[in-house]
Amino acid sequence: MTNERFLRIDGRDNVLVALQDLKPGVVEADGVAIDVPQPVPQKHKFLTECLSKGDKIYMYGVPVGSANEDLPIGTMITIENVTHFADPISLDNRKKYEWQAPDVSAWEERTFQGYHRPDGKVGTANYWLFIPLVFCENRNLKAIEETLKSSLGYKKPNEYLQYAHELIGGVMEQEMPLRNRVFENVDGIKFLYHDGGCGGTRGDAETLLRLLAGYLQHPNVAGATVLSLGCQHAQVQWFQEIQEELYPQASKPVIYLEQQVIQSEEKLIKKAIADTIEQLKEANQIERKPAPLSKLVVGLECGGSDGFSGISANPAVGYASDLLVALGASTVLSEFPELNGVEQDIIDRCTADRVAEKFVDIQRAYEAQARAAGSGFDMNPSPGNIKDGLITDAIKSAGAAKKGGRAPVSDVLDYTEPVTRPGLNLLCTPGNDVESTTGLAGSGASIILFTTGLGTPTGNPLASVIKISSNTSLSERMSDIIDLDAGPITRGEKNIEQVGEEILEKIIAVASGEKTKAMDLEQNDFILWKRGVSL
Repeated sequence: MTNERFLRIDGRDNVLVALQDLKPGVVEADGVAIDVPQPVPQKHKFLTECLSKGDKIYMYGVPVGSANEDLPIGTMITIENVTHFADPISLDNRKKYEWQAPDVSAWEERTFQGYHRPDGKVGTANYWLFIPLVFCENRNLKAIEETLKSSLGYKKPNEYLQYAHELIGGVMEQEMPLRNRVFENVDGIKFLYHDGGCGGTRGDAETLLRLLAGYLQHPNVAGATVLSLGCQHAQVQWFQEIQEELYPQASKPVIYLEQQVIQSEEKLIKKAIADTIEQLKEANQIERKPAPLSKLVVGLECGGSDGFSGISANPAVGYASDLLVALGASTVLSEFPELNGVEQDIIDRCTADRVAEKFVDIQRAYEAQARAAGSGFDMNPSPGNIKDGLITDAIKSAGAAKKGGRAPVSDVLDYTEPVTRPGLNLLCTPGNDVESTTGLAGSGASIILFTTGLGTPTGNPLASVIKISSNTSLSERMSDIIDLDAGPITRGEKNIEQVGEEILEKIIAVASGEKTKAMDLEQNDFILWKRGVSL
């Protein structure tokens, strides 16, 4: 049930979500008068029944916590009076799952304008990529970036120079005019700065190389220049072997340069610039051409979530995901810590026993690793989450999982494994926003739908990140980072399906070359998950 003041998400729930700040007093829900003894801030929850100590709190139709003490009806739930609870999971009693796909007749003949690759994939952008195999090459990378972006017309004007000169009372010298883009069909040159490749464990180096292989073979990449020092753990030959293992059909141009073989740093940089410009001439010959929507690979991510995320933005993204799956595309739901509490639903939706078993194996191993380090999935909500009503991991997870819609789970991928199947995929990543989006792009997502309730500027070097706000206040307050607002859902002005269809139209536009806010801001976040405990 819902009105303009509060919402019951599922008929089995024993809490209501405040859609606006509620003052103490009596409210009526389903014909029951509820005395709310304290103010309830917008997005927080209050009980529709009395609970004894140990009784379960239900939200989204699943248990999300247990009462720490006897709680009267109308009590607002908090981290003091409620503890995280999630049902145990079982592979033995998987339920038969049936899914009614949404009507996609309006999009069956639609296409997007993409870059067709020799391996059959279609990119939504055409980038040249620079990859350092070790952090020692970051300085060289910086020199190359400054040179190529300025000389080839990719440099963005610095809008703060004049402001800084005014503050110090100086007169700004005339800036060199920015030149037009030399290669019209090359959307940009991207640089993957990182702190890995040497030191740490051999496992860290292997994970880095597997991730970098996914970036090099990403559908948005025309080719790459790889810089190596020479003595690091992450050797060129090892990198090539991993590419052959994960991407046997790969055939794009790659320039490999090793600093300890070339006579000087200056010669390395000049050769990297010269060889890359020659390859850019070839990459510029590739033009956008129509492609079916089934060629899309779309990541599903959230960050800076609030109490409305699971009510508006996440289910709208879930409906867009269902539309894409029905059209034969691939979607990828990440952040395994944020599936804690909804695992059984995921298990029931898996299309095969092996898929369900892989999910359970990865999830249990991840949880055990967290426990061994003195942490756990129940510690996942951040201070910002808690302040905005996500007080247990199960509450956060049940809302976060809505991004996956209701489609069956066609495959489960461990970190750095590439997407190979259409349908809804699950990818093991941590809940950390950038580590997760980095992993989504590394597995092949060319577009990432990113929902947020508090606001986060996260972007990615290769994947176009579409930012979707859960509330209109955020969209208005941080309009420079938000692409689409799902806030009208909480006001009853639009339904989930309508906003989901708007998201699909936005995906098609971005896949055809429209820039997102994160792209305009050049928010190129790239952080490797070293497989330690990161929630």
